[in-house]
Amino acid sequence: MRKIWGLLGSVLLVLSVATVANAADPARPGLRDWQNQVSKVSRPASAGCFTTEYPATDWKPAACVASPKVPMTPKDGARPLVVGNGSDVAARVPAGSFIQTAIGSFENVNVSSGSGPIGNTGPSIANAYTLQMNTNFFASTACAGSPNPGCRGWEQFVYANDGSNGFVFIQYWLLNFNTTCPGGWNQFQFGGGGDIFCFRNNGGGATLVPNQVAANLGNLSLSGQASAAADSATLFVGTTAFTRTGDNSVNAAAGWTTAEFNVFGFGGNEDGGGMFSFNPGASMTVRNRVIYGGRAAPTCVATGFTGETNNLSFGPSAPAPSQPGPALIFNQHSGGSVANCAAAVTVGDVHAHTVAGLYYDFQGVGDYTLAEVGPDFEVQARHISGAPTWPNASVNQAVGARMGKSRVAVCAGPALVVDGEKVELKDEPLVLPTGVNVTRTGNGKYVITDEEGNSVTVTPRNGYLDVEVGVGTWPTKVRGLLGNPDNDVKLLESRDSTVFAVPLSFDDLYHKYGDSWRVKPSDSLLSVCGEKTEESNPDKPFFAKDLEPKIRERAQAICRQKEIAAGWLEACTLDVAVLGKEAAAWYVGQPPPVLDGN
Repeated sequence: MRKIWGLLGSVLLVLSVATVANAADPARPGLRDWQNQVSKVSRPASAGCFTTEYPATDWKPAACVASPKVPMTPKDGARPLVVGNGSDVAARVPAGSFIQTAIGSFENVNVSSGSGPIGNTGPSIANAYTLQMNTNFFASTACAGSPNPGCRGWEQFVYANDGSNGFVFIQYWLLNFNTTCPGGWNQFQFGGGGDIFCFRNNGGGATLVPNQVAANLGNLSLSGQASAAADSATLFVGTTAFTRTGDNSVNAAAGWTTAEFNVFGFGGNEDGGGMFSFNPGASMTVRNRVIYGGRAAPTCVATGFTGETNNLSFGPSAPAPSQPGPALIFNQHSGGSVANCAAAVTVGDVHAHTVAGLYYDFQGVGDYTLAEVGPDFEVQARHISGAPTWPNASVNQAVGARMGKSRVAVCAGPALVVDGEKVELKDEPLVLPTGVNVTRTGNGKYVITDEEGNSVTVTPRNGYLDVEVGVGTWPTKVRGLLGNPDNDVKLLESRDSTVFAVPLSFDDLYHKYGDSWRVKPSDSLLSVCGEKTEESNPDKPFFAKDLEPKIRERAQAICRQKEIAAGWLEACTLDVAVLGKEAAAWYVGQPPPVLDGN
């Protein structure tokens, strides 16, 4: 059988600004309010290092020391399947707005230790990491001396912890400057040569902070502030704030529209950014709050800017909504998914879980459009019949993705076909000229990503394929079997824009809605996988209750043993009965669907 699912993935968008009732420390009511207030307070006119203590908001001089002479590199090369080097989720403010202050913090922290090298070289040092609040790459007046019209400014608000001490400072970049760097700037190139980058830290050194172990991340918060007149970086350690004013070297206030926040390795070198490795089983929730003069939620974009990484990944579920906002909130942990802002999944037999969170069964046979997002991202799947054993069920046999001008298909076998050519993918990712990356993991999973953060993950199983579709920007319009009009879980929409209320009748589901999303041979991404399969619909609905009692009971027992959420129990039971016990793996840890459309 097969399922089509669209899960609200690793990100939650908080929709409005509100007064925060909870505090980081219950013994100090309003501590988080104080941190938010201090983040927005103007720093002293004189450049320097400052500190303040809760509940005061006036800044006092603090110790200034030399800042680390280590580049916090920009992203380069293939996106990894962990956090960083372009694989992240960031908050973008509405068009025409610019970020004034961004505040990053961690919640639900389950971390005991971590380590990493300094500058991506030498031994791994306990508690050597950075917190980075990064701007997007933007057109900057500081590029005036560059011959390259593609030169861009970039600003990083940094807390760097070297395992003994911590430092708050700002690092500025001129990307693709491509000529001799201005006085006071350091030249940087990646190992292969090519473009010339320039970077420098703010003048006057960094604000000194006592060593902060990784297990204390839940007590830390980093903010960056940029205006036409000044910029600053601030670290909060519970009730104490440490700030460093900057030089405003790249005029970020005129171009800062997207904020990336996370914990990363302690800088990099010509080989790229370093990694901070957490203990096995580590997890946390990341909150990225943006202040830009409006109340609307930021847009989530599945992208990042820094080259440093950590060893965690994303999702699969979104955290519960909470204030303050506007903010972007997401989970990251060991063994998660690739970066995505909304996820859609086809797993095992075809139950459908749309991007907005509707779950419904769909057992049609043929080639179907799973998702269309804008003009440059489309995913198709080939469903084949489970006959003779299960004639009213279908499974995924092939999956195809169109990302811009690139075409990638995973066919039965499995076999990978890229732009019409069969490709053997081993240890190294395939980076296409269009910016599309194709990676094969150790367990045979294929991960396809584009520069917009869209992703398709295909996991070969015993005779079928599991498919996850990650949407790089959310909210957005998704059409196909994994979409809902206006992202309303109570509605489905056919290709001709006919809208159906959920649940659909059997005839509407297959002969009107489902048939509309069949793919014409001329539009198929799956022709490279062989001739199109037959086209048919089931004779009748097929649910777990239709299984023979003994088969149903055995399958359900396996799902219960895995502690599958109640909302997925019927789907898991059906999958295990038809596909075998390994089909239960996808459901482990998944939150229940928003709405059961059956």
